[in-house]
Amino acid sequence: MLDFAVNVRPGGPPVWLTERLAARLPDLGTYPSQADERRAVEAVAARHGRSVDEVALLAGGAEGFALLAGLRPRSAALIAPSFTEPEAVLAAAGVPIDHVVLPVPFTLAGAVVPEVADLVVIGNPTNPTGVLHRREDILALRRPGRLVVVDEAFADGVAGEAQTLAGESLPDVLVLRSLTKTWALAGLRVGYALGAPDVLARLTAPRPHWPLGTLQLEAIAATSSPEAVAEADAGARRLAGLRGAMAAGLEELGLSVVAGEAPFVLFTVPDAALMREHLESKGIAVRRCDTFVGLPDNYLRAAVRPEWPALVDAMTEVLQ
Repeated sequence: MLDFAVNVRPGGPPVWLTERLAARLPDLGTYPSQADERRAVEAVAARHGRSVDEVALLAGGAEGFALLAGLRPRSAALIAPSFTEPEAVLAAAGVPIDHVVLPVPFTLAGAVVPEVADLVVIGNPTNPTGVLHRREDILALRRPGRLVVVDEAFADGVAGEAQTLAGESLPDVLVLRSLTKTWALAGLRVGYALGAPDVLARLTAPRPHWPLGTLQLEAIAATSSPEAVAEADAGARRLAGLRGAMAAGLEELGLSVVAGEAPFVLFTVPDAALMREHLESKGIAVRRCDTFVGLPDNYLRAAVRPEWPALVDAMTEVLQ
């Protein structure tokens, strides 16, 4: 299967990372050490120019969403289309939710967030649209008594991590990061949150002791090193070139492609169900998008891959 549905680095983690993790296997017989945790926290803090008390290590960025209900928001506004996990968690906790649906081209221009919302969640770049919002537009969502949560799961897949708020020490902005995509660590579950110490304390209060294991801590420390950050940025710049070529190839088929900078592409087709069925028969998977609030059923999402010409060729058979 040629998988364009999952936005995880193909081929697995780099060799140097798997070797570093493998070297810690003999330590699995003991509990994670405070030294390992401190080293991971310090690495993340140094990476983003934050203090150590502004870092909370997570079992994947999605754990940050799972903990949001513990902040006890009175009303949440979710900027849509977006990752669906925040809605699931907040709805299960009985938190009233407003979806602020952005029209094409899915930017924040003209977006109206209910003033009553004391929690706002937005992705940057946004999944599934790939749109990269301007920092100033996100910061304009701030209000007294409101927490703005920025999902930056794909930020390290953008060249130079443009428009990130990860380095900003703000009392009312919480940034969630994932290491899953760029480093192909979906099976390990690693990420972190960056925010004000009091917000992080409330966020992580319900967690058990040793919420992360030794290999998770090692992975966070390793991928936060200056060398790893430089490697990720080089990869992001390569993906940007591929993305441009892939988007152009889709547009040559007469398809509408959403302008974005994420390592995936959102585009429209006349019949998404028919297209997915045809692609599956060719051994190609793409992501359906009718499950995202605010997207009609003629959208598909595809990860940026060097094999994108095979996707375009297979789609041509349906569109001709």
